[in-house]
Amino acid sequence: MSEATWQEDNHQYLAASLHWLRLQLQSALPTVAPTPKSWLIGGQKPTEPGAELAAALERAALERAQCAEVESAPALTIIANRFGLSEFEQDILLLCTAMELDPGIAALYAQHPANQGRNYPTFALSLALLGQPAWDALSASRPLRSLQLLEINQPGATPLTASALRIDEHILNFIKGLTNIVDSRLLPLVTPVTGEAELSDSQHAKALEAIQQIPADANGLLPAVVQLVGEDQESSQAVALAICRQLNADLFRIAAADLPASLAELETFARLWQRENRLLHLALYIDAGQIDNSNAEAATLQRFLQKQTGLVFVALRETPLRLTGLNFVAEVQKPDAREQHQAWLDLLTPVLSVDDAQGIARRLAGQFDLNLTEIRQAVGHVANLIKQKAPETAEELSDHLWSSCRDLTRPRLDVLAQHLEAKATWDDLVVSDESARLLHQIADQVQQRHQVYQDWGFGLKMNRGFGISALFTGDSGTGKTMAAEVIANDLQLNLYRIDLSAVVSKYIGETEKNLRKLFDAAEQGGAILFFDEADALFGKRSEVKDSHDRYANIEINYLLQRMEAFTGLAILATNMKSALDPAFMRRLRFIVEFQFPSAQERKAIWQKAFPKADPAGGRPGTPVDETLDYDRLARFSLSGGNIHSIALNAAFLAAKSGGRVSMAHILDAIRSELRKLNKPVNEAEFRQLEVVRGVS
Repeated sequence: MSEATWQEDNHQYLAASLHWLRLQLQSALPTVAPTPKSWLIGGQKPTEPGAELAAALERAALERAQCAEVESAPALTIIANRFGLSEFEQDILLLCTAMELDPGIAALYAQHPANQGRNYPTFALSLALLGQPAWDALSASRPLRSLQLLEINQPGATPLTASALRIDEHILNFIKGLTNIVDSRLLPLVTPVTGEAELSDSQHAKALEAIQQIPADANGLLPAVVQLVGEDQESSQAVALAICRQLNADLFRIAAADLPASLAELETFARLWQRENRLLHLALYIDAGQIDNSNAEAATLQRFLQKQTGLVFVALRETPLRLTGLNFVAEVQKPDAREQHQAWLDLLTPVLSVDDAQGIARRLAGQFDLNLTEIRQAVGHVANLIKQKAPETAEELSDHLWSSCRDLTRPRLDVLAQHLEAKATWDDLVVSDESARLLHQIADQVQQRHQVYQDWGFGLKMNRGFGISALFTGDSGTGKTMAAEVIANDLQLNLYRIDLSAVVSKYIGETEKNLRKLFDAAEQGGAILFFDEADALFGKRSEVKDSHDRYANIEINYLLQRMEAFTGLAILATNMKSALDPAFMRRLRFIVEFQFPSAQERKAIWQKAFPKADPAGGRPGTPVDETLDYDRLARFSLSGGNIHSIALNAAFLAAKSGGRVSMAHILDAIRSELRKLNKPVNEAEFRQLEVVRGVS
């Protein structure tokens, strides 16, 4: 049946019901006997008083019944069926509906003997006027009151039977035919979930399994709680959406933190949602991934779930809730590397050759850990770029997709970590041959993870340790941070330096919670975590003497477990290797020693300290005196970081004087740097250099 046809049938049923109600009211009014003179009219005795009205009432009742027997039930009948209303309760709703739709019916209410002049519907009027009266119709346990289908205005000491009854505005709109509108009181809290349900094969199996476990009630609804346990909230939402698509139900979403905190508001929300669930066939998805089982939000969620609110999905990270009602637990994991690889192939094969699609899919699935929605989002973003400018090669398209995937993970890390723009390249880095070899190995292992873990089967033999963790140890200024930048630049990944002030908290459990957010965001593969001054977080566990020691050890234990389960690249940097807990050393795949640079390495650092001209980029570079003696400068025992500071200060001195960077500027900057480091300044050596180079 079309919507227009149903609206017409519903209108006819409502008109017939209101006509029947008016006649029902008129038939209960006192009648006046006809005068004998009226018998003479027409020469025949008139019909008995009220007989014609009774006949009209019988015809109206029959017409109302016929209007109800249509292919799709009218709205008032739908409400009665879905809420289990008796015929008496259904007619009470009609009595209140007539007050809103028929302006003249209030006078009939006032004339009825049971209403005693009141021009509004009351329970006393309902008991006297309607058939099959039942006292429990307005009890708190029946739907009219428990689900707020109508309101009772009972001021002061007014008896319940004499109190005014008023239909809820949303129910009135439904009866009039507005059957696809959600109650406006719920809309500030819940939002509709739209789009396609992107599911992998394993997730689809979980969705089918969850549906088969839930028994339907008489109305075809599933009054149960389904707990979706998994770290990826979008995958859990996709499973919930897929279930709702099969059940022909609309899914709405709310965060657990947005549930009303007060008991009264929570009760009102629960009753309104229960009513909407039955009325419109809805389901609710509660995002509870960020709640802690010990806080007030968890208690509020527990109270809400104990109420019969229909089909509710609860997305949790790890531990399911203990509920007393009908509930089921389903684990929902993010698509694995094989499923992600197939998803990339499905999207890329229609526009690329098989070999190119395979290569790009292998590269992206090997680095990024995305769900199916994010994969489609990344491809969609690149598709918009292609409309503006078509890529020349598959390699260019691969780079666009790589950048899109990398950008998807960035907003989730900016709160707890500092984004470092990686500009340094391998040519800028001056370290020993052994250190350079290990750094290249780190980058190579990140690039080849998909081949080793998936194609060669190592992933089938491992439960943890898929990530790569490296320790950079050495004195300050020896190139640890630059090496991290070089690797990030080479891999085209975001580099995040952990902000300890945002991560470490004095409140118990908050540090672990912040670290969990940090690792979870980084595990998507688009970022490298750089723990500078790592000894502050990864220090040795101490003997427990008080509660502070115990909780400090708990933080370190959590880090040990999380580092082992981490699937991304984490770099720890410290100049106090001995301060790290020994348990961390076993979990590190690489330890790179950054030695103090030798004279030859210092010379190379000096030669690269001043930016060179870049004609292609339009950069003139730093003007440097050609007579600089790098061999002499390399004799100063300085680290790479110190040399960079000296070069920068010398450049400012040269800019002030309006000339090139000369030996005099550099020597002046070296004096300042040595004094800053509390190192002795050998003026004889400086004078010798000044004489040799002709510095005035």
